[in-house]
Amino acid sequence: MGHMVRWRYEVVENMRHLTLDVENTTVKRNGKLHLDPFEPENTLVQVGMLDDLGNENIITFDHAEQQPTTEGRQIVQDALDAAPLLIAHNAPHDLLWLWESGFVYDGEVFDTMLGEYVLQRGQKQPLSLEACAERYELDTKKQDTLKEYFKNGYSTRDIPHAELSEYLSHDLHATQQLYDVLQTRYEGCKSLVPTIQLTNQLCIHLARIYQRGFQVDMDALMEVRDEFEQERNVLSIALEEQASDLMGDRPINLNSPEQLSWVIYSRKPLDKKMWADLFDERMPDTDYRRNVNAYSEKLYKQKAHQCRTCNGSGQIWKQKKDGTRYARSNRCDSCSATGYTFSNSDTVIAGLKFTPPNSKWISANGFGTGKDNLIFLEGIARSKGMKDAELFLQNVRRLSAVETYLSSFVEGIATHVKPDGLLHVRLLQHRTGTGRLSGADPNMQNMPRGGTFPVKKVFISRWKGGKIMEADFAQLEFRVAAFLSQDMTAINEVIDDFDVHAYTAKVISDAGQPISRQNAKAHTFAPLYGASGFGRSPAEAAYYKQFTTKYSGVAKWHESLAKEALNTGMITTPSGREFAFPDVVRRRFGGVTFFTQIKNYPVQSFATADIVPISLIYIDKLLSANKLRSCVVNSVHDSVVIDIHPDEEEQVLRVIQAANDKLVPIINRKWGVDFNIPLLLEAKIGPNWLDTKDVV
Repeated sequence: MGHMVRWRYEVVENMRHLTLDVENTTVKRNGKLHLDPFEPENTLVQVGMLDDLGNENIITFDHAEQQPTTEGRQIVQDALDAAPLLIAHNAPHDLLWLWESGFVYDGEVFDTMLGEYVLQRGQKQPLSLEACAERYELDTKKQDTLKEYFKNGYSTRDIPHAELSEYLSHDLHATQQLYDVLQTRYEGCKSLVPTIQLTNQLCIHLARIYQRGFQVDMDALMEVRDEFEQERNVLSIALEEQASDLMGDRPINLNSPEQLSWVIYSRKPLDKKMWADLFDERMPDTDYRRNVNAYSEKLYKQKAHQCRTCNGSGQIWKQKKDGTRYARSNRCDSCSATGYTFSNSDTVIAGLKFTPPNSKWISANGFGTGKDNLIFLEGIARSKGMKDAELFLQNVRRLSAVETYLSSFVEGIATHVKPDGLLHVRLLQHRTGTGRLSGADPNMQNMPRGGTFPVKKVFISRWKGGKIMEADFAQLEFRVAAFLSQDMTAINEVIDDFDVHAYTAKVISDAGQPISRQNAKAHTFAPLYGASGFGRSPAEAAYYKQFTTKYSGVAKWHESLAKEALNTGMITTPSGREFAFPDVVRRRFGGVTFFTQIKNYPVQSFATADIVPISLIYIDKLLSANKLRSCVVNSVHDSVVIDIHPDEEEQVLRVIQAANDKLVPIINRKWGVDFNIPLLLEAKIGPNWLDTKDVV
């Protein structure tokens, strides 16, 4: 394919689609690469366009070798005006650069990356343009010489113009070829067409959210940082004291999963390689327990003595022939660089003495210390009245959470806030198996669900006197599960507005463990996603045991999903979205592999990948149609977040009410279903995202 740039001023009549790609500069700030136009240093270098007749244009806007022309800008805008459909790979990036560069495009979009993502049916494969082209054996002759230029410190605008244009031309043609392949594949599986249509519609609105940004109060962010750092220091001291009591004089680094494993399980592997190889495969419980005893050693409380080899420094220096020391020291092997040697002071076993339940808990350095492992062990400690152990595990989890909050949210927000004071929220559609949204820079989808998370208070309105609204679906996934399973108990509870969380609290409390309604929320819907009462307190286990009995229709539906997956290798949602399970098999004792995903995917997908996007699109369109300045700025889990102009609160509330009235009819019309469950968006409004209150 030879590169050719056609400088034409006319636009093809009756254009069916326009394939587009942009090249821009990238700035590095705070150790992170920023590709967006909100960095003042970044510029739009080139716009490449390919129409459906094969006419190609590459327009330069900022390059060291070529000055922009006024005609070039008009060529791009004329093409955008004539195009009913814009084709791009990772379309939000291209749309954002077009809009921020002053171009207008309000037509439809087909994102080839998302098109391939939907066709993968939950089976994750690389989605880059290069990977897709290779997968479908398209024109892959592009020589990516640009990587070498970037490696040598070149800016995009400094790469030789001919090479940059050639690179862009190849990307344009590869994207067009990929679009043609995807269209053929969708012809062969028309059931997926509504899904890809919704996905591309949402893509445009997410690009607008990215463009708008969410206002950040930097002073409040620094206050939150100080609060977390203070809590981190308090927790660190408390855990050091607890670890000292448990392990004697042995120094413990609780940031090390290996050493944390020593504290929790009172054991460590004798030979790490043998240990890793031995437990690589699942084994019967009796073999597992025998091997744990055979290939690990118990730890005892120890007394520390200053190492005589290194005199307590933990380091030794080799001497040269002239008697002087080398500049660099070596670690002291006698004390493993700790500066101390240890001897047993008595025969008391150190640590908490937990026993992991099965070989799945084995890691290369010991036993599992992840969040789920610790929650499980907390349940055991609570059921046995081991208050000190429960407190230690809770503190470990909380310290880990605080560290994550500081790095991912506080520092993540600070790093990515732009000079305009806005965090431009990136919501991604292609990173999860279910189709629900994820995020980046930072991932706002990982923000804790609880309304008390202090980081939320840093997000405020961009307008003086403005407010923040969070419109949150009430029990969305439970309502979806009720619809999908047609469990009459669940349906009637939704219709009657039954307080399921209060019911959960009552069951657990009546079983002997008083619990608040708020704390009971963690248990209410957990069985929907595969959780069981194993490892929990007897009172909590009582709730999990009766869940299946109470919602027998849900249990039957789960079994029908398992049969569907076994028979077809696939499960399908009412929207037509498909999930492949090519390796699913029946287990020896009747269970099904991937059963947790099989149960979870339909609920999570139909709720957060279909219903939430429909609501977001409807609300965003209605705000725009009413010419309101209030706008959608984020979406987290099953909520839509709106920045409200001080003069528009009542109008925005009417938009939410309209969504409550129209969503069920839209769902039924769009997918031809009888969604017989009411949906409810509950609006909360406040001066910031944290301090929102229910609208009465």
